[in-house]
Amino acid sequence: MGHVRVAGCLVRLLPVIALVLLIVPFSQAQTVDLSGRYQCEKAIMHGKEIPCKSAPLILKNDGHFELRGWEGSYLVNGEWVELSDSLIRARARIEPGHKIVLRYIGKHGLVEMTFERRVAELGKTALS
Repeated sequence: MGHVRVAGCLVRLLPVIALVLLIVPFSQAQTVDLSGRYQCEKAIMHGKEIPCKSAPLILKNDGHFELRGWEGSYLVNGEWVELSDSLIRARARIEPGHKIVLRYIGKHGLVEMTFERRVAELGKTALS
């Protein structure tokens, strides 16, 4: 008799469960695509802005990157891009406006480099 009551309850709840599943939208996890070529916008060394002569930071679709001969893989983790190879790991902060800020301690002390991805405006590029 107990099994019949449980089955009856489930049969009455089934339309409610189906309705909730239809009303609540299914959302897929959003993945941030940062792949592209980032030009060095500015560099700060010893608290002073200096001309940026760095090679571009290239983030590839396959999860690999290139920066001044340094090659490895990258992973987007929240507001950070984690760059790594077999020996070195670095974290760069993702900022609004297609910018990535990399801070590291080099031979000249603390260095902050801001890389910006140039996004082409529609109608402003030509293939000739």
